[in-house]
Amino acid sequence: MKIALFPGSFDPVTKAHVDIVKRSVGLFDKVYIGIGTNSTKAGFLSVEKREQMLRAVFETEPKIHIVAYDGLTVNFCKSIGANYMIRGIRTVSDFEYEKGIAQMNHSLAPDIESIFIVSKPGYSSISSTVVREILRYNGDISQFIPKEALAFL
Repeated sequence: MKIALFPGSFDPVTKAHVDIVKRSVGLFDKVYIGIGTNSTKAGFLSVEKREQMLRAVFETEPKIHIVAYDGLTVNFCKSIGANYMIRGIRTVSDFEYEKGIAQMNHSLAPDIESIFIVSKPGYSSISSTVVREILRYNGDISQFIPKEALAFL
């Protein structure tokens, strides 16, 4: 069975995240969306709210499982039997950052492969950070967020 983890903060989930997940579902038997806690980022939404939001967005996708986790991502991969880690790439700087993380993960767990999926051009500027900033100033984020997630914001 091919099991993959798509880790992230999903704070909040964006249409760019949804695109990456939907494009990966056909590649794997099971895809976990892992809500990881990032020691360098303060959360905007609680982990519980992010989990509820993701469940609402992907409720009709039987191959997708939503889980929150803490600690090293490669250790979480091992705990769920995932041999693949999905990462979305929007920009060249994303690639440089993700490449370094993938190389470190490979050193820690050589049996877990990092799979990079390049975002569609229309999604390359969408990030949770930008969406949070728009939210802080009461801007309209509806074009960046899946409709199922709007109720949680």
